[in-house]
Amino acid sequence: MRQPWLLGLMLACGILLGANPFRPSDQNPDLTARGYLKFKEILSYVDRDYVDSVNAEELSDYAISRMLERLDPHSVFIPAKQQQQASSFLQSDYDGIGVEFNLFRDTVTVVAPLSEGPAEQAGLQPGDRILAVNGQRVSGVHLTTEQMFGKLRGPRGTSVTLQITRRGLARPLSVQVTRNRISNASVDVAYMVDNQTGYIKVSRFASGTYDEFKSALGDLRRQGLTRLVLDLRGNPGGYLDRATKMADEFIGGTKKIVYTDGKGDQYDTQTFSRVAGEFEEGSLVVLVDEGSASAAEVLAGALQDHDRAVLVGRRTFGKGLVQQPIALNDGSELRLTIARYYTPSGRSIQKSYRGGLGEYEKDLQNRLRHGELFHADSIHFADSLKYRTAHGRTVYGGGGIMPDLFVPRDTSAYSAYYTRLQSQNLVREFALTYYQEHKDELEALRFEQFRETFKIGDAQLQQLAARAAQNGVPADAAGLRRSTPLLRTQLKALIARSAYGKSAYFQVLNQDDAEMQQALKAVQEPNNPVMLGLLEK
Repeated sequence: MRQPWLLGLMLACGILLGANPFRPSDQNPDLTARGYLKFKEILSYVDRDYVDSVNAEELSDYAISRMLERLDPHSVFIPAKQQQQASSFLQSDYDGIGVEFNLFRDTVTVVAPLSEGPAEQAGLQPGDRILAVNGQRVSGVHLTTEQMFGKLRGPRGTSVTLQITRRGLARPLSVQVTRNRISNASVDVAYMVDNQTGYIKVSRFASGTYDEFKSALGDLRRQGLTRLVLDLRGNPGGYLDRATKMADEFIGGTKKIVYTDGKGDQYDTQTFSRVAGEFEEGSLVVLVDEGSASAAEVLAGALQDHDRAVLVGRRTFGKGLVQQPIALNDGSELRLTIARYYTPSGRSIQKSYRGGLGEYEKDLQNRLRHGELFHADSIHFADSLKYRTAHGRTVYGGGGIMPDLFVPRDTSAYSAYYTRLQSQNLVREFALTYYQEHKDELEALRFEQFRETFKIGDAQLQQLAARAAQNGVPADAAGLRRSTPLLRTQLKALIARSAYGKSAYFQVLNQDDAEMQQALKAVQEPNNPVMLGLLEK
């Protein structure tokens, strides 16, 4: 009885293998084939006999996604219609008009046209409100940001006609913009804090990140940089090789940067430093937080393990699984975990996912509830996860990278009133309106003058509160008072963004940022015990 059944199964597998790219596992060929046949059979029954009409492809996509959830939190299936959008995150350019916009009360408003981009060349200005795109209304129709991207982006050389309203003009304008290639920078900003200290913020590791970083670092070196603050806060990762090449700029000699361990040895790799880097000596501080993940953690972990940098901030996210993108025949993509990352000392970056996807996604909420974002002593590591850096310092694995200097998240200025203002985009809208009303005065100031002398006064905060009340956010004197320091900084930074560009925005924010101030203290103070220990060794 058993032999004919096995023979039939093998015959069926042979027919399947000849007809499509399905390949059973070498380890469990029978189980793999049976699972494949079972799924195919059930889907056929549902499609043919179920009481209502069904979309078999959508059901299949859903089943695949749920199956992958049983493996780990980062193996994912991306349907064909979402694949392009998912991949755009790692692209360093795109075709479009080059404009930063926001949605204020369901109206698309230009925050800033990108420098020398098509929108700027066509005359778009901060504060312009877009009413229609190619004759199709976009104001008051509840578009999402992604839908608006879809209307503004398109093949280079094609044109798009925008109907806009502008402050001071009685009638709408019609503006034709010819799309072109737009840089999608991943190095958000690079500037000199003082005559020796540079600051570089990297938002993700995209295809052009390393080249952008090299260019920014070289420019700062020419301005006199001898010490550096590298900001990886909120960086979700991206291409690993861009992160390891960046690490190579800081780590001298031939030293391990990262290694991966997968099933068998097919996906086992080791990456070493090998080039003469741009900044292998000099004080280096890296800012990290709970939003720093994957490739950002690989970079931070390598620098910490080799005692090359002081890490400042909070424990990183804890994503240490390697995904391989696999293009499928219908244009969809499978991103399958094929290995784990390990830092040079042997630490696994990946946090536990034994509780399932639901619990995994609550990890940051649990950190908040347990006080980990506010008190370093609330974070506990098992002794079994203890490792040593190159010079003998104790570090821990098993769930992100713990910084050398912990900086608690500052929530003292947050209030329910502030949250309501932000949720309705009223802070950004007020800043943009202020810029429009004071454009001539602001343009008469150099940014350095603006940074040192410009203040958001009580009068502006009262105007913000009055405008918020008109838009359904009731006045809250106590909430406004509590959030006053935060609102002053944010409004000033947003006004600077419209008047002077993205770099000005970050420079203003960093003036009052607790983590940035701690980083500057660590990198600038020669007697700082952590930095001194690293430099001596």
